[in-house]
Amino acid sequence: MADQWLFKSETYDNCNCAMNCGCQFNLPSTHGYCQSAFVGTIVEGYFNDTPLSGLNWAALYKWPGEIKDGNGRRQIIIDERADEAQRIALEAIISGDACQPLSNLFAVFASTCSEFCGTLFLPIDLDADLELRTARVEIQDVMRSTGRPKINEFTGQPFHIALARPSGSFEFTYAEIGLGTTSVTGDMEMAFEDSWAHFCVHHFNQDGLVGERSRLTAWLGPTPR
Repeated sequence: MADQWLFKSETYDNCNCAMNCGCQFNLPSTHGYCQSAFVGTIVEGYFNDTPLSGLNWAALYKWPGEIKDGNGRRQIIIDERADEAQRIALEAIISGDACQPLSNLFAVFASTCSEFCGTLFLPIDLDADLELRTARVEIQDVMRSTGRPKINEFTGQPFHIALARPSGSFEFTYAEIGLGTTSVTGDMEMAFEDSWAHFCVHHFNQDGLVGERSRLTAWLGPTPR
């Protein structure tokens, strides 16, 4: 019997692209190469009989060109609070090895990577607010990042942008959009400033994305009869 699992994470992602990240709009990347850092907290999760809720995780990626062209590098970081069973479970999920082929972002990105750095087990200090589009991340000796909303140049107030994928994707159905600044040292050295960031819920199981209606439907009100 295949592994049965659930991974529901409130996730902050910052990449090196400008505000119109090509991954989300089927466009080329801003600079001709891709670098990205995902960090999240599992709000609901399990792997068979192993509970995962409350644990933090990170996945760092670098590609020398467009993601589709491959030759990427990946490193997984798992909350040091995880016990042995939880570490094995999270590594299986985030590596993309425990799901249907190409059914979520972990599996898709793994298929484009040729180098896999050793998994790290470290304290992951994450404070993120998906509604406010803010984040602060510190992984000692590896990563620092801050996320913020884009500011309206006319009013000085946060500029609210959201991206809805009503039929879903291999990543999310809805994301809040902002800006992020990230620096990474070690095996995945990279840095980008005031670039694309999104705040979303990654909701996956062994079969792929767990479909949920986008919050866009709430803005539209009830469906006319």
